[in-house]
Amino acid sequence: MTATSLTDQEFLQFQRLLYEIAGIYMTPAKKPLICGRLARRLRHHNLSTYGEYYRLITSGQDAGELQIAIDLLTTNETYFFREPQHFDFLRDYAATTYRRGHQFRVWSAACSSGEEPYSIAMVLDAHLRDGVWEVVGSDVSTRVLEKARTGLYPIEQAKRIPKPFLQRYCLKGIGSHEGTLLVNKQLRNQVQFMQINLNEPLPRLGTFNVIFLRNVMIYFDADTKRKVLSRLIPLLASGGYLLIGHSESLNGLDVPLIAERPSIYRKP
Repeated sequence: MTATSLTDQEFLQFQRLLYEIAGIYMTPAKKPLICGRLARRLRHHNLSTYGEYYRLITSGQDAGELQIAIDLLTTNETYFFREPQHFDFLRDYAATTYRRGHQFRVWSAACSSGEEPYSIAMVLDAHLRDGVWEVVGSDVSTRVLEKARTGLYPIEQAKRIPKPFLQRYCLKGIGSHEGTLLVNKQLRNQVQFMQINLNEPLPRLGTFNVIFLRNVMIYFDADTKRKVLSRLIPLLASGGYLLIGHSESLNGLDVPLIAERPSIYRKP
């Protein structure tokens, strides 16, 4: 057997593991994704089967390798100002509801490599002027969080950032950093990143005016969605908003939120 073949039984093992740890259900169509993302780890450990690798990460003897596997299997595409209507909504909501002396808080609950929380931070800094605000970005993957904290991205990402924000908050790499852009230090300092598994009890985070939970629930079944939302909604301030991806829906989940418009829900 070569290291590039994944049996149906091995796929089921990884499918169950990912569901138990992160609440993510991978369909059989994701079998090539598991092969592609984990093949390098098999080579690293000189293993010939995915079953051997599964036994390694579930043995309890190498928590670091288990985290690497989870990181590789949960990383998803993201970019600056994805679904821009949400950032227009955030701008208007923050500008009209912010009260001086209070902190306006936003949580990017599945932030991946950081583009979403930095986009949020640009909007708040530009439109709350001297207001007090905070952005929290979290993800289950430690690998993408390390990248997020650097604020360093390929220069191709610049095309998605509105030009005034690009000029104000980003630096163009030169010399050995040519081909990159860096979110400036002042903005980076306004964003706090932490590892959080939405499929487990949440740490004490306080309450938020807005929670972004976008393009992650498409990987959850209905039961996992209910459990995740039951943890998040208590952290949403009264009158606050939950934003989900445009391809997602809360229909049939019986949650205490009011649909204001597609993908935007308000807590009464």
